[in-house]
Amino acid sequence: MNTLTTPSSSNWLNKVPEVTLSFWVIKIMSTTVGETGADFLAVNAGFGQDISRAVMGALLAVALFMQWRTRRYTPWTYWLTVVLVSVVGTQITDLLTDGLGVSLYVSTSAFAAVLAGIFAVWFWVERSLSIHKIFTCRRELFYWSAILCTFALGTAAGDLATEALGLGFTWGAVSFGALIAITYAAWRKGGNAVLTFWIGYILTRPFGAALGDMLTQAKTYGGLGMGAMWTSALFLIVIVMLVTVAQFGVGSSRITQTTE
Repeated sequence: MNTLTTPSSSNWLNKVPEVTLSFWVIKIMSTTVGETGADFLAVNAGFGQDISRAVMGALLAVALFMQWRTRRYTPWTYWLTVVLVSVVGTQITDLLTDGLGVSLYVSTSAFAAVLAGIFAVWFWVERSLSIHKIFTCRRELFYWSAILCTFALGTAAGDLATEALGLGFTWGAVSFGALIAITYAAWRKGGNAVLTFWIGYILTRPFGAALGDMLTQAKTYGGLGMGAMWTSALFLIVIVMLVTVAQFGVGSSRITQTTE
């Protein structure tokens, strides 16, 4: 039997996945589903904004409860929660913008301030914003509060760039994609891993939103005309496939560690 280095209990109990290429692919697709899914439920499915918000809010509460009940990272539970957070984050911004008439400049600034406040309190209490040791209820509370705020902020910032500032869907996706590439390059050059992770996490939301709008909107509005239903279905299928692979991978790793 080969001798392997046994991970610390805190790493095995961590309830957040390792940051890999698959992580970022699923994250970006989840953000796109958040944008297209919210539109599909409210418009195409005919549920309307109020019913859609109530249903998705309830589903998110259930998903968060299941996530908190798990003792370690469980891919399907974690990513289900992320997808639902993405939809609810989009709905929060849409409620402020379309329902209450709040300016995108104001909502973007407000969400940025709230997120900064969450990070400040999180760091003050835990002395770190690292995602590698999310295994206590308090740290999960900070983590998911920050995640929800990043999705709401990203939606507002994406709409601000593509609509209010007139970049359009294509140039919006290109612009945010370029910012993500710069952040990645900064990390590769030795930039702070925690800082670059959270910057990248925030930027992937408006990138995914712009990508979703580019795919779903009619060609007369600068999109490709795929529609919210087909775009959401396609991206969900890919997410399910990647999460299934991750679920089997995690299960195999645990069995291996148990038997050695």
